[in-house]
Amino acid sequence: MDVAMTGRKGQISRALRTQAEEGMERIGRVLGRTARASITFSAQRHVHTVELTVQARTQKIAATGKAGTPLAALREAMAHAEHQAHRYRDRRLVNKRLPRVDKMLTAPPVARPKTRVDPLAEPEEEKPSKLAGHARASIAVHSFPSRATVVEPHVIKSGDAISIKPMTIEEAVKDAEFRDRDLLIFRTASGDTFVLHRRRDGQMERPRLEAES
Repeated sequence: MDVAMTGRKGQISRALRTQAEEGMERIGRVLGRTARASITFSAQRHVHTVELTVQARTQKIAATGKAGTPLAALREAMAHAEHQAHRYRDRRLVNKRLPRVDKMLTAPPVARPKTRVDPLAEPEEEKPSKLAGHARASIAVHSFPSRATVVEPHVIKSGDAISIKPMTIEEAVKDAEFRDRDLLIFRTASGDTFVLHRRRDGQMERPRLEAES
């Protein structure tokens, strides 16, 4: 994979370059060797920030890591990007397994061949026929339209949507954003159960449960 590294304030150490190359090698195995990546290192006061962008053939991944050291920030950004890459690969595999019903195949109408009448030919009454005396029965041919293929939904079991440790609603929103989850079920310290769901516009909503007062 092609990797471009930029340090806005200061130079990039050899340890950081080695760690970045190893992480991008893992992501390249998932997205393909033709993907390109850019990593930017920056620092503001005591916070180090790593911005990572991966451009694949049909997918673009962006991840950010912030920590007290450049190495920790790089690992956080790598973990987020690798999680998105695996999620994209799983979706692509599921879409390939689903049958596609683009066009309905219908049986073409059956047409009987037309016989050309030769004016120089002799009348049929004068020609001897082996089937003389037997009446010809006409057979009706029916064409039936093909049935549409019924696509059954695929249900994938996942335990990542349930948080084991108790957390507040703010912590749950940050955890869902970090792990890039569309659904998160969690409990508060008082034992109340809540559900966070990501809408199509990207906003997080909390559906009201029947047990809530």
